[in-house]
Amino acid sequence: MKALVSWSSGKDCAFALHEVRREGRFDVVGALTTVTDTFHRVSIHGVREEVLRAQLDAAALSPLMVPIPYPCPNDIYEQRMSEALARVRADGVTHIIFGDLYLEDVRTYREARLAGTGITPVFPLWRRPTARLARDMIAAGFEAFVATVDLARLPASFAGRAFDAAFLADLPQDVDPCGENGEFHTCVIAGPIFDGVLRVTRGETVTRDGFAYCDLLPDGAPAARG
Repeated sequence: MKALVSWSSGKDCAFALHEVRREGRFDVVGALTTVTDTFHRVSIHGVREEVLRAQLDAAALSPLMVPIPYPCPNDIYEQRMSEALARVRADGVTHIIFGDLYLEDVRTYREARLAGTGITPVFPLWRRPTARLARDMIAAGFEAFVATVDLARLPASFAGRAFDAAFLADLPQDVDPCGENGEFHTCVIAGPIFDGVLRVTRGETVTRDGFAYCDLLPDGAPAARG
């Protein structure tokens, strides 16, 4: 079955792709990503388009980027996503892989938007305990930087940190270890889904609209493993 992965640049979608590839039920041919065209960055995560393209190259995924304005009214978002879904369905895509973990309203929204399109949503990580899931991601070899933090939940100093055991240990008890409530977002630079390790440099951290963004700068092609 031909599938896309809903790709945000972060650890959850990356691990979802890893799990699906291990199962072998789907031929995941591409990645669907919304990109804020004002900044040429992944929406919400703030990851540069150059880093996004390096990720997809390393994961052997064709990019399907959906440009949206900033700010983006919901009707424009839904229109552009509907147009993108119609195109991929015409190309034979029958499933989309999502990295959602437990937010029922998010899953319900995705299912409602895909109803009648001929495309079925798949949630391979659904309801996994997030404390263990976060550790499983690290143990599987995934490496990521924290690209964005919600300043209402975490201080700006968490932006740019590695997503590792020390980061998890430093999280306040009321913050989900996978950031499922939007406390933080990540950018994956290595893992078993990639053919190498992405070279990125952590740049300055800027604040906007209640969030802190660490600017992750591309630094050449993926380095070979080993």
